[in-house]
Amino acid sequence: MVTAIHDDLFAPEVIADPYTYFGHLREVDPVHWNDKYQAWIITRHDDLVWVARHHELFSSELFTRDDRPPYPPIDEADRELNNYVRAVGSNSFIRHDRPEHTEMRKVLHGYFNPKSMEAWRPLVQSAIQYLLDEAEARGEMDVMQDFATPLPLLVIAQMMGMPNQDRLFIRKLSKMLLAGGRAESNRMQAAAQGNRELRAYLAPLVEERLINPTDDLLSVVVSGEKNGVYTREEVLANAVLLLVAGHETTINLICNGTLALLRHPEQWALLQQDPAGRTQRVTEECLRYDSPVKGIQRIAAEDVELRGRTIRQGDRTRWIISSANRDPEMFLDPDMFDITRWPNRHVAFGAGIHHCLGVTLARLEGQEVFKALAERLPSLRLVTEELAYHATIGFRSLFSLPVTWN
Repeated sequence: MVTAIHDDLFAPEVIADPYTYFGHLREVDPVHWNDKYQAWIITRHDDLVWVARHHELFSSELFTRDDRPPYPPIDEADRELNNYVRAVGSNSFIRHDRPEHTEMRKVLHGYFNPKSMEAWRPLVQSAIQYLLDEAEARGEMDVMQDFATPLPLLVIAQMMGMPNQDRLFIRKLSKMLLAGGRAESNRMQAAAQGNRELRAYLAPLVEERLINPTDDLLSVVVSGEKNGVYTREEVLANAVLLLVAGHETTINLICNGTLALLRHPEQWALLQQDPAGRTQRVTEECLRYDSPVKGIQRIAAEDVELRGRTIRQGDRTRWIISSANRDPEMFLDPDMFDITRWPNRHVAFGAGIHHCLGVTLARLEGQEVFKALAERLPSLRLVTEELAYHATIGFRSLFSLPVTWN
């Protein structure tokens, strides 16, 4: 049954299956005005690439250009908390346009080059083996809680120079921060508290790196202040961004990809025939088929004509990655999970000047995870098909993914 066009992006059926809803929208109204949330919903692959590459037409300065209430609505009592979260978030480099964005991103760009990221592969491999050793000793695991969550957090925390014993604390605060984009009644309280506590945790570490810089990523961020590119508030905002974004999306890649493989046993068997040789393509297909990020938001910087619709200056726009990556105009049999698919021109990492900074690291972690699972746990299977997703338009994120094996 085809989902009718309604405007509740947080409806249970849309959260559970965004592909049917946005697929229908892509077919009948690809530039759709969502009256409930006052935003243009863009669903086609070529349109998403076009708007992303015309950065001058669509602003990332969401928190300074848009003073409308967030969606879904928040309690009036939480308005000040929302203002606080917006104010601190506006200091990160992804919330700036050119030329500020270029200079702010340049501070970090060199650290994330492919050669530098490749040097972290042995750490990723050893962390995977350690976590799978623990899982095998138990005989079961929740991929979300026991594997996908600790792995990328361990890696980004190591990169940032955070003490290992602080990982659980950082994860707890990160989850609170991410609540800001979810349909939960107390989400702004959690987001504000997580922001305050994580900034308070980072503040003395920033001071230490100013005096005694090391070769870690936090020192790179702090160098932006030394060089006059970042203010102290921008240092803290970008450090928070790297800790949160540096693991949340990879967690979703690991969980969603594992789920796709286990729901397609012929593809799971195909990967097992040559885990090392097929891990690159399987990672790209996992990124396309069930992308970690569902959508991104921008504000129209001027009037824009798109497919006969006029997007007015100041209008909200939401670009649906999940839909673009299932567009039949770009992908043959787009709803089929095919780990041999090549080329695979998905937009899981966005496009244009805001293309994901951590793309190489995310791919590396995905490749090593899917290879290791195929090699070590070939009889891996789901414990249940009753799975639930967080109610958010930003991420495709499972609550839990319990698995077992013979």
